[in-house]
Amino acid sequence: MATTAPPREPASASDIDAPDENGHRPFIPPSQSPVELTIGAIILGCILGLVFAASSVYLALKVGLTVSASIPIAVLSITIFRYVQKAFGWESSILQNNIVQTTGSAGESIAAGVVFTLPAILLMGYNLPWTNVAAIALVGALLGILFTIPIRRSLIVKEHHTLKYPEGTACAEVLISGEKGGIQARTVFQGFGLGALYKFLNSGMKLWAEVPRKAFERIRPDGAKELFGEIRAEISPELTGVGFIIGPRIAGYLFAGGMISYFVLIPAIKLFGMSATQKILPYDTQLIRDMDATAVRGNYIFFIGAGAVTMAGIISLVRSFPTIWSALTAGLGSMKGLSASAGTRRTEQDLPMSYVIGGCVLLIGAMVTLPQIGINLFGAILAVVFGFLFATVSSRVAGQIGASSNPISGMTVATVLMTALLFLAVGWTGIEHRVLALSIGGVVCVSAAVAAATSQDLKTGYLVGATPKRQQIGLVFGAVTSAILVGGIIHFLNDAKTTIVTRAFPGVAVHDIEAAPMMGPDGKEYRVGHLYEQTGTAPAGKYLVDNSGAIAYLVDPGIGGRETKGADGREVEKLDSPKSQIMSLVVDGILTQKLPWGLIMIGVFLAIALEILGLPSLPIAVGAYLPISTSATMFMGGIVRWLIDRKLSPQEREGPEAESGPGVLFSSGLIAGGAIMGVILAALAAKRLDGAFNMEEAVGALGGNPVFAMVVYVAMIAIPLYLVARRRKA
Repeated sequence: MATTAPPREPASASDIDAPDENGHRPFIPPSQSPVELTIGAIILGCILGLVFAASSVYLALKVGLTVSASIPIAVLSITIFRYVQKAFGWESSILQNNIVQTTGSAGESIAAGVVFTLPAILLMGYNLPWTNVAAIALVGALLGILFTIPIRRSLIVKEHHTLKYPEGTACAEVLISGEKGGIQARTVFQGFGLGALYKFLNSGMKLWAEVPRKAFERIRPDGAKELFGEIRAEISPELTGVGFIIGPRIAGYLFAGGMISYFVLIPAIKLFGMSATQKILPYDTQLIRDMDATAVRGNYIFFIGAGAVTMAGIISLVRSFPTIWSALTAGLGSMKGLSASAGTRRTEQDLPMSYVIGGCVLLIGAMVTLPQIGINLFGAILAVVFGFLFATVSSRVAGQIGASSNPISGMTVATVLMTALLFLAVGWTGIEHRVLALSIGGVVCVSAAVAAATSQDLKTGYLVGATPKRQQIGLVFGAVTSAILVGGIIHFLNDAKTTIVTRAFPGVAVHDIEAAPMMGPDGKEYRVGHLYEQTGTAPAGKYLVDNSGAIAYLVDPGIGGRETKGADGREVEKLDSPKSQIMSLVVDGILTQKLPWGLIMIGVFLAIALEILGLPSLPIAVGAYLPISTSATMFMGGIVRWLIDRKLSPQEREGPEAESGPGVLFSSGLIAGGAIMGVILAALAAKRLDGAFNMEEAVGALGGNPVFAMVVYVAMIAIPLYLVARRRKA
């Protein structure tokens, strides 16, 4: 490894504070050392990180998207420390607030990396203990942090004028504004309170419909009803906030994909399937003519959308290959001359390179030895190689287009695809190898997501004058606490929303049976059995079986499941987890080759056709895959953003203000409030306590009226969001 001469000792404070090689002067000069890495900052960062990690898990499981939490955490930190300083006289500074947002941001990125991959294990019929999720999340997060240490100087310092890191730059603007007394957290708290209140009244008390819908049908000459379209909207505060933040263009593409599914594909399948007298797919439970829009989506559109999303992700990855190659070569090039990174300036000090090498070795050992992870040596080395590759790429791409637009899921699809192909080549096609491939994908996905968020944080620190190694220490604390919470939240939400369904599969026997019994809805004891692949008409999954292995009930998971009503009559809202569904299909498609490839290929060529037309295939494909109720509500949030943006100049729409204005802060509050209340309501429902405040019968027909539901939604969510967002104009 090449070395360079050690930097000369500065002659004076003015020499230390001289502009760096880019002519940049940070807000806090290097010669000053204000309070920065404190116990209070770490604790507050971990707490805020846990709150936003929980909301990110819920959001990612619901729609497959997350939004950056750095800016709302920075705003909350500024306000909290300001009150603490007034009350107790404790010293606080901009660098302390930066440590809080750095520590807290780890939670959101870990949530994205985990939720995009590991729930796929549930869909294959396996258990997914929270300890396994936490272990994989922690290993991936630590790898992501370690991989950014050797490339920080190259990406953040040397390419300061090239890589803008939009979220990191906007967060620095917020911190500097807060240091000058120009920031309030009231907007975030208002959004949080309104989002939580709306969610409780709607999903908890059920005072109006959660998903107002309108089906478009016509009567055929033979008297049968024919579906030719359906529109529905899950009018929730968190989806509206996401739509506002991602903007009208992306939200519009998502909704367009939903319209393709619900007004083109579903009616076409119904039209040509009405005359079918037998079931077309082996797992169909009814004839097409008897299916409603939801059943058609679950049996057919699910696979078409999955094929489209997978192909769109591969296309985006191929299109980004020049950027990926330059990012990789730049990252490897930055490994040269690492001794120069430990400069004498406080703002140039990273954790030593020995920590990076030693940490990687220890993490490889953890992947091999910990039973909660269960990756063999070959898989662990593969995870580290792919992890470094995509962490480097992810860090650079985030600098160009931002962490929120970073195609991490596409990188993960590529990882899982290449891993599965390698396994296929060496004959590793057993059921355990599917879990191994997904575990490797989980480590890589978390590593790439955390590397992107870490780079944004380091950019913020570079602008405000933070000490890199102290930020890196803060990130480790945030990663440990958030990894534990994310594992617990996923396990809890899955259990809370699992339904046990009466379902008979004649001729199918389950042989992999757990020893511990489980009580069925009928009060009898059963055993828990697992099918790891489609067997006859029985899909992969968990079942309640008798002593002979005969199936009595299907245990439909809360994450990725399709049965919303259980044998006990209880109805729950399922979490689609679209990204992990894709990962499951990729692994299954390669190692078992039992997918309905005709439907998959329709989606593949749909994505190719969109690209030929010059349209972005990925958001449209995701919209086609998601329920239209999800994309419709995000589109409403995008419309509110469009109404605001049309009054602004291009500079105002695209500058740092666009990432940190009142509308974005209020939307962040809506997302957190709605998502956290969703988790709380799931906990109450799991304990059968939700009936105490359920007012559905009291409100009667009015509660099911879609017009009434939309009026309440517009009055409580859309109009307040618009009024708050208008403040940015002033």
